[in-house]
Amino acid sequence: MAEKRDYYEVLGIQKGASEDEIKKAYKKLARKYHPDMNPGDKEAEEKFKEVNEANEVLSDPEKKARYDQFGFAGVDPNYGAGAGGAGGFGGGFDFGDLGDIFGSFFGGGFGGGQRRNPNAPQRGESIRASVSVSFTDAAFGCEKSVTLERSEMCGTCKGNGCAPGTTPEVCPDCHGTGTVQVRRQTPMGVFASNGPCRKCGGTGRLIHQPCPDCRGGGTVRKRKTIQVTIPAGIDHGQTISLRGQGNAGKNGGPAGDLLITVMVQPHDLFRRDGVDVFCEAPITFTQAVLGAELEIPTIDGKVKYSIPEGTQTGTVFRLKGKGIPVLNGRGRGDQYVTVTIETPRNLNKEQKEALRKFSETVGENNYEKRKSFFKKK
Repeated sequence: MAEKRDYYEVLGIQKGASEDEIKKAYKKLARKYHPDMNPGDKEAEEKFKEVNEANEVLSDPEKKARYDQFGFAGVDPNYGAGAGGAGGFGGGFDFGDLGDIFGSFFGGGFGGGQRRNPNAPQRGESIRASVSVSFTDAAFGCEKSVTLERSEMCGTCKGNGCAPGTTPEVCPDCHGTGTVQVRRQTPMGVFASNGPCRKCGGTGRLIHQPCPDCRGGGTVRKRKTIQVTIPAGIDHGQTISLRGQGNAGKNGGPAGDLLITVMVQPHDLFRRDGVDVFCEAPITFTQAVLGAELEIPTIDGKVKYSIPEGTQTGTVFRLKGKGIPVLNGRGRGDQYVTVTIETPRNLNKEQKEALRKFSETVGENNYEKRKSFFKKK
């Protein structure tokens, strides 16, 4: 198995980066390595998965805190298994034991004395997915289908893991608590600690006849296609949360959420910054000199706009209300159009001569910036 890279290194940020810095780095890399931007590129696909994994941990304050303190062992219980014990620590000492020992002295306040009831309802895990939309679909909203695999409650056993007509037995060793007390001799004396019950595996119950469909797990994996409403105004890298569409819960607990990150494809003409749209409009020299009525493309279609005589290249004008709708709000941004004068090429002899005569009749006095520039020393 390939060695994992540090999550901060994956996102190209320093440890202690702010929430905004993490979000900005993720959005940039997610767009760079997204499969839609790199069709058939396996290396980009692996990097996209790596970036998503890093973001899932660092964007969650609780997971980030555990990762900062314990590294991969703090967020992945299977990391380092076989390298001296859970989390790669050697010496046969278990952090869980430490909590139990202190818990026996201080009444469970150190994290080991009080354990959650294994049969209490537990919320299912959330699922992350991504969906690619066009620039205009992100602006005005659309419907998208997302296909994913998730765990659902087994319909045969209704989630209890038992074959039809049977019920689980309360574990006689732990009496349904999932934990048993173990007394250990240490150099400091005999200590009592709590640990998972070996007979039931910490579940607090025994299943003698497992359900044939879920094999006692209570859930089954299913492929599901879900219709997702993309709201108008959503931006690249933002996430939509669908409550209850994640993995099934346990013991009657609610399902997790489905978190869908929206990837907005770039547009040929438009660039977006928040709710404002930017583009360039090339015009002819004649239009710049004499003024003209232009047809400007917008996300709503073409609109007419009149430029005045003597318009200079780099001039920016605003089309009010022609930008992106405000997400979950009212109003829209504006569109800003930058004028660029396109110089004609491949003129014939007659056209060149006409331009020389024009230049002679205009003279230097009509070029204010040029005259000012060449007077400076």
